[in-house]
Amino acid sequence: MATVELRFSPLPEHVRTARLVAAAVARRAGVDEAVLDEVRLAVGEACTRAVGLHQTSGISAPVRVALIEEEKQFSIEVADEAPRTVVTPEVPGAPGAADDLEAEGEDEMGLAVISGLVDDVEVSADESGGLLRMTWPTAPLTLP
Repeated sequence: MATVELRFSPLPEHVRTARLVAAAVARRAGVDEAVLDEVRLAVGEACTRAVGLHQTSGISAPVRVALIEEEKQFSIEVADEAPRTVVTPEVPGAPGAADDLEAEGEDEMGLAVISGLVDDVEVSADESGGLLRMTWPTAPLTLP
């Protein structure tokens, strides 16, 4: 199992670099060329989501992207350190209530886009952060 790990400051301008690195490693791992655009888009959405969660929570810790090459599959894990808490009903008009709802809506939209691009997606989150794992099948490499 080979793993490439990328860490970047939670700034939108670094998402493009993460997309490019992910596509290059996916290609090398044997992910079908026809799927590479989906890999790029899914990684872009996942990293944008993580950056947004960090910025909303005021977290300056880096976003972590792990590119994992395993036998017959390639996985990408995007980890953030934004804490998740149990959602409690908020009083309409309370300070921050609208911001929380807007951020939650953006988060759900990003997850919906990712789910549309990737067949195998796992999402987990707790008080220490979240992890989004996406997996694609790989073809055995054939040498000319």
